[in-house]
Amino acid sequence: MGLVRLQPGTIACFGSLTNITSITCQLPGTNPAIPGLFPNIFPLATGQQFGALPVMPVQAMTQQATRHARRVYVGGLPPTANEQSVATYFSHVMAAIGGNTAGPGDAVVNVYINHEKKFAFVEMRSVEEASNAMALDGIIFEGAPVKVRRPSDYNPSLAATLGPSQPNPNLNLAAVGLTAGSAGGLEGPDRIFVGGLPYYFTETQIRELLETFGPLRGFDLVKDRETGNSKGYAFCVYQDLSVTDIACAALNGIKMGDKTLTVRRANQGASQPKPEQENVLLHAQQQIALQKLILQPGSVATKVVCLTQVVSPDELKDDDDYQDILEDMREECGKFGALVNLVIPRPKPNGEPSPGVGKVFLEYADTDGSSKARSGLNGRKFGGNQVMAVFYPENKFAQGDYEG
Repeated sequence: MGLVRLQPGTIACFGSLTNITSITCQLPGTNPAIPGLFPNIFPLATGQQFGALPVMPVQAMTQQATRHARRVYVGGLPPTANEQSVATYFSHVMAAIGGNTAGPGDAVVNVYINHEKKFAFVEMRSVEEASNAMALDGIIFEGAPVKVRRPSDYNPSLAATLGPSQPNPNLNLAAVGLTAGSAGGLEGPDRIFVGGLPYYFTETQIRELLETFGPLRGFDLVKDRETGNSKGYAFCVYQDLSVTDIACAALNGIKMGDKTLTVRRANQGASQPKPEQENVLLHAQQQIALQKLILQPGSVATKVVCLTQVVSPDELKDDDDYQDILEDMREECGKFGALVNLVIPRPKPNGEPSPGVGKVFLEYADTDGSSKARSGLNGRKFGGNQVMAVFYPENKFAQGDYEG
Protein backbone atom coordinates (compact mmCIF):
# COMPACT_ATOMS: atom_id res chain seq x y z
CA MET A 1 0.00 0.00 0.00
CA GLY A 2 1.38 3.40 -0.92
CA LEU A 3 0.34 6.76 0.44
CA VAL A 4 1.25 10.24 -0.79
CA ARG A 5 0.07 13.42 0.95
CA LEU A 6 -0.35 16.26 -1.57
CA GLN A 7 -1.47 19.84 -1.35
CA PRO A 8 -5.13 20.55 -0.52
CA GLY A 9 -7.25 19.98 -3.56
CA THR A 10 -5.52 16.80 -4.69
CA ILE A 11 -5.62 13.20 -3.54
CA ALA A 12 -3.39 10.26 -4.33
CA CYS A 13 -3.78 6.83 -2.85
CA PHE A 14 -2.34 3.80 -4.55
CA GLY A 15 -1.52 0.20 -3.91
CA SER A 16 -3.47 -3.01 -3.68
CA LEU A 17 -7.07 -2.43 -2.63
CA THR A 18 -7.16 -5.90 -1.13
CA ASN A 19 -4.38 -5.07 1.32
CA ILE A 20 -5.64 -1.75 2.62
CA THR A 21 -4.99 -1.42 6.35
CA SER A 22 -5.24 2.32 6.83
CA ILE A 23 -5.76 5.34 4.66
CA THR A 24 -4.93 8.93 5.37
CA CYS A 25 -6.24 11.46 2.85
CA GLN A 26 -6.71 15.20 2.98
CA LEU A 27 -9.63 16.79 1.18
CA PRO A 28 -10.36 20.40 0.29
CA GLY A 29 -11.69 22.37 3.19
CA THR A 30 -11.14 19.61 5.75
CA ASN A 31 -8.83 19.31 8.70
CA PRO A 32 -5.84 17.04 8.19
CA ALA A 33 -6.71 13.45 9.01
CA ILE A 34 -4.90 11.78 11.87
CA PRO A 35 -2.61 9.02 10.62
CA GLY A 36 -3.65 5.56 11.76
CA LEU A 37 -7.27 6.47 12.34
CA PHE A 38 -9.98 5.19 10.00
CA PRO A 39 -13.26 6.70 11.16
CA ASN A 40 -15.06 7.36 7.90
CA ILE A 41 -12.86 5.88 5.14
CA PHE A 42 -13.33 9.00 2.96
CA PRO A 43 -15.45 11.92 4.17
CA LEU A 44 -17.07 12.27 0.78
CA ALA A 45 -20.61 13.30 0.08
CA THR A 46 -23.12 10.46 -0.24
CA GLY A 47 -23.00 8.86 -3.65
CA GLN A 48 -19.51 10.18 -4.62
CA GLN A 49 -17.23 7.61 -6.14
CA PHE A 50 -13.55 6.88 -5.69
CA GLY A 51 -12.52 5.16 -8.88
CA ALA A 52 -15.17 2.49 -9.48
CA LEU A 53 -15.91 1.91 -5.79
CA PRO A 54 -18.82 3.57 -3.93
CA VAL A 55 -17.64 5.19 -0.75
CA MET A 56 -19.76 4.70 2.39
CA PRO A 57 -18.59 6.01 5.76
CA VAL A 58 -17.91 3.39 8.43
CA GLN A 59 -20.46 5.12 10.65
CA ALA A 60 -23.15 4.67 7.99
CA MET A 61 -22.25 1.02 7.53
CA THR A 62 -22.37 0.47 11.29
CA GLN A 63 -25.77 2.15 11.55
CA GLN A 64 -27.15 -0.07 8.80
CA ALA A 65 -25.78 -3.24 10.44
CA THR A 66 -27.22 -2.33 13.84
CA ARG A 67 -30.51 -0.92 12.62
CA HIS A 68 -32.56 -4.05 13.38
CA ALA A 69 -31.36 -3.86 17.00
CA ARG A 70 -31.87 -0.10 17.31
CA ARG A 71 -35.51 -0.07 16.16
CA VAL A 72 -38.53 -0.74 18.32
CA TYR A 73 -42.07 -1.51 17.27
CA VAL A 74 -44.76 0.67 18.87
CA GLY A 75 -48.31 -0.61 18.37
CA GLY A 76 -51.75 0.66 19.28
CA LEU A 77 -51.09 4.29 18.42
CA PRO A 78 -54.04 6.71 18.54
CA PRO A 79 -55.17 8.27 15.20
CA THR A 80 -53.73 11.63 16.22
CA ALA A 81 -50.16 10.34 16.38
CA ASN A 82 -47.59 11.65 13.91
CA GLU A 83 -43.85 11.21 13.42
CA GLN A 84 -42.95 14.36 15.34
CA SER A 85 -45.19 13.67 18.33
CA VAL A 86 -43.93 10.09 18.62
CA ALA A 87 -40.29 11.14 18.35
CA THR A 88 -40.68 13.94 20.89
CA TYR A 89 -42.61 11.76 23.34
CA PHE A 90 -40.24 8.79 23.33
CA SER A 91 -37.16 11.03 23.51
CA HIS A 92 -38.72 12.70 26.54
CA VAL A 93 -39.64 9.51 28.39
CA MET A 94 -36.27 7.91 27.61
CA ALA A 95 -34.58 10.87 29.27
CA ALA A 96 -37.03 10.75 32.19
CA ILE A 97 -36.29 7.09 33.03
CA GLY A 98 -32.53 7.51 32.63
CA GLY A 99 -32.50 5.36 29.51
CA ASN A 100 -30.26 7.62 27.40
CA THR A 101 -26.78 6.12 27.24
CA ALA A 102 -25.38 7.66 24.04
CA GLY A 103 -24.82 11.09 25.52
CA PRO A 104 -26.89 14.28 25.55
CA GLY A 105 -29.60 14.88 22.99
CA ASP A 106 -32.65 13.01 21.78
CA ALA A 107 -32.62 9.21 21.87
CA VAL A 108 -34.93 8.96 18.84
CA VAL A 109 -33.34 9.54 15.44
CA ASN A 110 -36.13 8.44 13.11
CA VAL A 111 -39.82 7.45 13.15
CA TYR A 112 -41.90 5.68 10.53
CA ILE A 113 -45.68 5.48 11.08
CA ASN A 114 -48.21 3.22 9.39
CA HIS A 115 -51.37 5.23 10.06
CA GLU A 116 -53.67 2.59 8.64
CA LYS A 117 -52.46 -0.12 11.00
CA LYS A 118 -51.67 2.32 13.83
CA PHE A 119 -48.10 1.30 14.51
CA ALA A 120 -44.68 2.89 14.24
CA PHE A 121 -41.04 1.89 14.00
CA VAL A 122 -39.00 4.11 16.29
CA GLU A 123 -35.26 4.13 15.63
CA MET A 124 -32.94 4.88 18.53
CA ARG A 125 -29.37 6.15 18.48
CA SER A 126 -27.89 3.02 20.02
CA VAL A 127 -28.61 -0.66 20.63
CA GLU A 128 -28.54 -0.11 24.38
CA GLU A 129 -31.10 2.69 24.19
CA ALA A 130 -33.41 0.47 22.11
CA SER A 131 -33.13 -2.24 24.75
CA ASN A 132 -33.97 0.27 27.46
CA ALA A 133 -37.02 1.31 25.44
CA MET A 134 -38.35 -2.26 25.80
CA ALA A 135 -39.17 -1.37 29.41
CA LEU A 136 -41.74 1.15 28.13
CA ASP A 137 -44.25 -1.51 27.09
CA GLY A 138 -47.72 -0.38 28.16
CA ILE A 139 -46.83 3.28 28.58
CA ILE A 140 -49.66 5.77 28.01
CA PHE A 141 -49.25 7.82 24.83
CA GLU A 142 -51.91 10.47 24.18
CA GLY A 143 -54.32 8.72 26.51
CA ALA A 144 -53.84 5.17 25.22
CA PRO A 145 -51.50 2.36 26.33
CA VAL A 146 -49.12 1.33 23.54
CA LYS A 147 -47.25 -1.89 22.93
CA VAL A 148 -43.48 -1.69 22.71
CA ARG A 149 -41.89 -4.73 21.08
CA ARG A 150 -38.95 -5.80 18.98
CA PRO A 151 -39.58 -5.58 15.21
CA SER A 152 -40.01 -8.76 13.17
CA ASP A 153 -36.51 -8.42 11.65
CA TYR A 154 -34.88 -8.36 15.09
CA ASN A 155 -32.11 -10.96 15.29
CA PRO A 156 -31.50 -11.87 18.97
CA SER A 157 -28.28 -13.77 18.30
CA LEU A 158 -26.75 -10.98 16.28
CA ALA A 159 -28.09 -8.29 18.60
CA ALA A 160 -26.38 -9.96 21.56
CA THR A 161 -23.02 -9.16 19.94
CA LEU A 162 -23.92 -5.50 19.43
CA GLY A 163 -24.93 -4.46 22.94
CA PRO A 164 -27.26 -5.18 25.88
CA SER A 165 -30.45 -6.99 24.82
CA GLN A 166 -32.38 -6.38 28.07
CA PRO A 167 -33.39 -3.08 29.71
CA ASN A 168 -31.12 -1.70 32.39
CA PRO A 169 -32.61 -2.93 35.71
CA ASN A 170 -31.93 0.48 37.31
CA LEU A 171 -34.21 2.47 35.02
CA ASN A 172 -36.49 4.90 36.87
CA LEU A 173 -39.73 3.55 35.38
CA ALA A 174 -41.78 5.01 38.21
CA ALA A 175 -41.04 8.45 36.74
CA VAL A 176 -43.36 7.61 33.82
CA GLY A 177 -45.92 5.56 35.73
CA LEU A 178 -44.57 2.10 34.96
CA THR A 179 -43.71 -0.77 37.28
CA ALA A 180 -40.07 -1.78 37.45
CA GLY A 181 -39.25 -5.33 36.45
CA SER A 182 -42.37 -6.03 34.41
CA ALA A 183 -40.67 -6.12 31.04
CA GLY A 184 -37.10 -7.22 31.68
CA GLY A 185 -37.86 -10.94 31.61
CA LEU A 186 -40.71 -10.76 29.15
CA GLU A 187 -38.92 -10.44 25.83
CA GLY A 188 -38.50 -13.02 23.13
CA PRO A 189 -40.57 -15.57 21.21
CA ASP A 190 -41.45 -17.56 24.36
CA ARG A 191 -43.47 -14.71 25.86
CA ILE A 192 -46.95 -16.01 26.75
CA PHE A 193 -50.22 -14.08 26.63
CA VAL A 194 -52.77 -15.13 29.28
CA GLY A 195 -56.22 -13.64 28.62
CA GLY A 196 -59.71 -14.16 29.99
CA LEU A 197 -58.64 -13.98 33.63
CA PRO A 198 -61.48 -13.33 36.08
CA TYR A 199 -61.03 -9.87 37.53
CA TYR A 200 -61.15 -11.12 41.10
CA PHE A 201 -58.03 -13.29 40.66
CA THR A 202 -55.13 -11.88 42.62
CA GLU A 203 -51.62 -11.68 41.24
CA THR A 204 -50.53 -14.39 43.68
CA GLN A 205 -53.29 -16.76 42.55
CA ILE A 206 -52.44 -16.28 38.89
CA ARG A 207 -48.74 -16.87 39.50
CA GLU A 208 -49.54 -20.06 41.43
CA LEU A 209 -51.62 -21.29 38.51
CA LEU A 210 -48.89 -20.52 35.97
CA GLU A 211 -46.14 -21.96 38.16
CA THR A 212 -47.83 -25.36 37.93
CA PHE A 213 -45.38 -25.80 35.04
CA GLY A 214 -42.30 -24.36 36.71
CA PRO A 215 -40.84 -21.09 38.00
CA LEU A 216 -41.38 -17.91 36.02
CA ARG A 217 -38.62 -15.69 34.71
CA GLY A 218 -41.01 -12.78 34.22
CA PHE A 219 -44.65 -12.03 34.99
CA ASP A 220 -46.81 -8.97 34.41
CA LEU A 221 -50.50 -8.73 35.34
CA VAL A 222 -51.83 -5.76 33.36
CA LYS A 223 -53.76 -3.35 35.57
CA ASP A 224 -55.83 -0.23 35.09
CA ARG A 225 -53.56 2.71 35.82
CA GLU A 226 -56.25 4.71 37.60
CA THR A 227 -57.96 2.02 39.71
CA GLY A 228 -55.14 -0.50 40.02
CA ASN A 229 -57.62 -3.30 39.19
CA SER A 230 -56.73 -6.20 36.92
CA LYS A 231 -57.64 -5.80 33.25
CA GLY A 232 -58.08 -9.54 32.95
CA TYR A 233 -54.90 -10.43 31.10
CA ALA A 234 -51.23 -10.99 31.82
CA PHE A 235 -47.91 -11.93 30.23
CA CYS A 236 -45.30 -14.38 31.44
CA VAL A 237 -42.10 -16.17 30.46
CA TYR A 238 -40.90 -19.42 32.05
CA GLN A 239 -37.34 -19.98 33.22
CA ASP A 240 -37.43 -23.32 31.41
CA LEU A 241 -38.50 -22.29 27.92
CA SER A 242 -39.22 -25.91 26.94
CA VAL A 243 -42.47 -25.85 28.94
CA THR A 244 -43.90 -22.89 26.99
CA ASP A 245 -45.98 -24.98 24.58
CA ILE A 246 -47.04 -27.39 27.34
CA ALA A 247 -48.39 -24.52 29.44
CA CYS A 248 -50.21 -22.99 26.47
CA ALA A 249 -51.82 -26.31 25.49
CA ALA A 250 -52.87 -27.15 29.05
CA LEU A 251 -54.23 -23.74 30.04
CA ASN A 252 -55.85 -22.57 26.82
CA GLY A 253 -59.63 -22.97 26.77
CA ILE A 254 -60.16 -24.02 30.39
CA LYS A 255 -62.99 -22.47 32.41
CA MET A 256 -62.15 -20.27 35.35
CA GLY A 257 -65.28 -19.07 37.07
CA ASP A 258 -67.34 -17.30 34.43
CA LYS A 259 -64.38 -16.87 32.07
CA THR A 260 -62.51 -19.01 29.54
CA LEU A 261 -58.75 -18.63 29.40
CA THR A 262 -56.93 -17.77 26.18
CA VAL A 263 -53.29 -18.79 26.51
CA ARG A 264 -50.84 -18.66 23.62
CA ARG A 265 -47.46 -17.38 22.61
CA ALA A 266 -47.77 -13.60 22.49
CA ASN A 267 -45.99 -13.26 19.15
CA GLN A 268 -47.14 -16.41 17.38
CA GLY A 269 -50.10 -18.68 16.80
CA ALA A 270 -50.74 -21.61 19.10
CA SER A 271 -48.15 -24.41 19.00
CA GLN A 272 -48.80 -28.03 19.86
CA PRO A 273 -46.63 -29.82 22.42
CA LYS A 274 -44.24 -32.44 21.12
CA PRO A 275 -45.16 -36.13 21.57
CA GLU A 276 -42.58 -36.60 24.33
CA GLN A 277 -44.29 -33.81 26.28
CA GLU A 278 -47.70 -35.51 26.43
CA ASN A 279 -47.15 -37.11 29.87
CA VAL A 280 -46.06 -33.79 31.32
CA LEU A 281 -49.11 -32.17 29.74
CA LEU A 282 -51.47 -34.76 31.27
CA HIS A 283 -50.03 -34.23 34.72
CA ALA A 284 -50.19 -30.46 34.30
CA GLN A 285 -53.85 -30.62 33.29
CA GLN A 286 -54.63 -32.51 36.50
CA GLN A 287 -52.85 -29.85 38.51
CA ILE A 288 -54.79 -27.11 36.76
CA ALA A 289 -58.08 -28.84 37.51
CA LEU A 290 -57.19 -28.68 41.18
CA GLN A 291 -56.10 -25.07 40.92
CA LYS A 292 -59.52 -24.27 39.46
CA LEU A 293 -61.11 -25.59 42.64
CA ILE A 294 -58.86 -23.40 44.74
CA LEU A 295 -59.51 -20.29 42.65
CA GLN A 296 -63.28 -20.55 42.40
CA PRO A 297 -64.93 -17.65 44.24
CA GLY A 298 -66.81 -18.58 47.40
CA SER A 299 -65.19 -22.00 47.82
CA VAL A 300 -66.37 -23.62 51.05
CA ALA A 301 -65.12 -26.58 53.02
CA THR A 302 -66.54 -29.99 52.09
CA LYS A 303 -66.14 -33.36 53.75
CA VAL A 304 -63.90 -34.56 50.92
CA VAL A 305 -60.25 -33.62 50.44
CA CYS A 306 -58.31 -34.35 47.24
CA LEU A 307 -54.54 -34.79 47.36
CA THR A 308 -52.06 -34.71 44.47
CA GLN A 309 -48.29 -35.18 44.26
CA VAL A 310 -48.59 -38.10 46.71
CA VAL A 311 -48.42 -41.20 44.51
CA SER A 312 -47.37 -41.92 40.95
CA PRO A 313 -49.26 -44.25 38.57
CA ASP A 314 -46.34 -46.72 38.56
CA GLU A 315 -46.57 -47.16 42.34
CA LEU A 316 -50.21 -48.24 42.03
CA LYS A 317 -49.79 -51.08 39.52
CA ASP A 318 -48.60 -53.78 41.90
CA ASP A 319 -51.37 -55.16 44.17
CA ASP A 320 -49.17 -55.52 47.24
CA ASP A 321 -47.72 -52.05 46.86
CA TYR A 322 -51.22 -50.67 46.38
CA GLN A 323 -52.46 -52.25 49.62
CA ASP A 324 -49.45 -50.90 51.52
CA ILE A 325 -50.17 -47.40 50.24
CA LEU A 326 -53.83 -47.69 51.25
CA GLU A 327 -52.89 -48.72 54.79
CA ASP A 328 -50.27 -46.00 55.15
CA MET A 329 -52.66 -43.31 53.92
CA ARG A 330 -55.50 -44.56 56.13
CA GLU A 331 -53.27 -44.45 59.19
CA GLU A 332 -51.74 -41.04 58.45
CA CYS A 333 -54.90 -39.27 57.31
CA GLY A 334 -56.99 -40.77 60.11
CA LYS A 335 -55.08 -38.58 62.55
CA PHE A 336 -57.07 -35.53 61.48
CA GLY A 337 -60.56 -36.90 62.13
CA ALA A 338 -62.96 -39.76 61.46
CA LEU A 339 -62.00 -41.04 58.01
CA VAL A 340 -65.10 -42.53 56.39
CA ASN A 341 -63.72 -43.40 52.97
CA LEU A 342 -60.38 -43.50 51.18
CA VAL A 343 -60.16 -43.76 47.38
CA ILE A 344 -56.95 -44.02 45.35
CA PRO A 345 -57.77 -44.54 41.64
CA ARG A 346 -55.53 -47.08 39.89
CA PRO A 347 -54.33 -47.31 36.28
CA LYS A 348 -56.25 -49.71 34.05
CA PRO A 349 -54.39 -52.94 33.19
CA ASN A 350 -54.82 -52.34 29.45
CA GLY A 351 -53.12 -48.96 29.69
CA GLU A 352 -56.21 -46.90 28.87
CA PRO A 353 -56.57 -43.56 30.66
CA SER A 354 -58.20 -43.88 34.07
CA PRO A 355 -59.83 -40.83 35.69
CA GLY A 356 -58.17 -39.53 38.82
CA VAL A 357 -54.98 -41.61 38.66
CA GLY A 358 -52.34 -39.91 40.78
CA LYS A 359 -54.88 -38.42 43.20
CA VAL A 360 -55.96 -39.49 46.68
CA PHE A 361 -59.50 -38.78 47.93
CA LEU A 362 -60.26 -38.56 51.64
CA GLU A 363 -63.85 -38.49 52.89
CA TYR A 364 -64.32 -37.44 56.52
CA ALA A 365 -67.36 -37.64 58.78
CA ASP A 366 -67.49 -33.85 59.07
CA THR A 367 -65.89 -30.70 57.72
CA ASP A 368 -63.92 -30.26 60.93
CA GLY A 369 -61.90 -33.37 60.11
CA SER A 370 -61.54 -32.49 56.43
CA SER A 371 -60.45 -28.93 57.25
CA LYS A 372 -57.76 -30.19 59.60
CA ALA A 373 -56.60 -32.66 56.96
CA ARG A 374 -56.40 -30.01 54.27
CA SER A 375 -54.45 -27.65 56.51
CA GLY A 376 -52.19 -30.40 57.80
CA LEU A 377 -51.41 -32.03 54.47
CA ASN A 378 -51.26 -29.12 52.03
CA GLY A 379 -47.67 -28.18 51.31
CA ARG A 380 -46.12 -31.20 53.05
CA LYS A 381 -43.27 -32.99 51.36
CA PHE A 382 -43.93 -36.57 50.30
CA GLY A 383 -41.31 -38.53 48.39
CA GLY A 384 -39.58 -35.29 47.43
CA ASN A 385 -42.82 -33.78 46.09
CA GLN A 386 -44.93 -31.04 47.65
CA VAL A 387 -48.46 -32.26 48.38
CA MET A 388 -51.38 -30.15 47.22
CA ALA A 389 -54.62 -30.55 49.19
CA VAL A 390 -57.96 -29.03 48.19
CA PHE A 391 -61.61 -29.51 49.08
CA TYR A 392 -63.49 -31.63 46.56
CA PRO A 393 -67.22 -31.42 45.69
CA GLU A 394 -69.12 -34.06 47.67
CA ASN A 395 -71.61 -34.72 44.85
CA LYS A 396 -68.85 -35.47 42.36
CA PHE A 397 -67.12 -37.80 44.80
CA ALA A 398 -70.39 -39.64 45.52
CA GLN A 399 -70.88 -40.15 41.76
CA GLY A 400 -67.37 -41.53 41.33
CA ASP A 401 -66.34 -38.53 39.25
CA TYR A 402 -62.65 -38.13 39.98
CA GLU A 403 -61.68 -35.87 37.07
CA GLY A 404 -62.78 -32.51 38.50
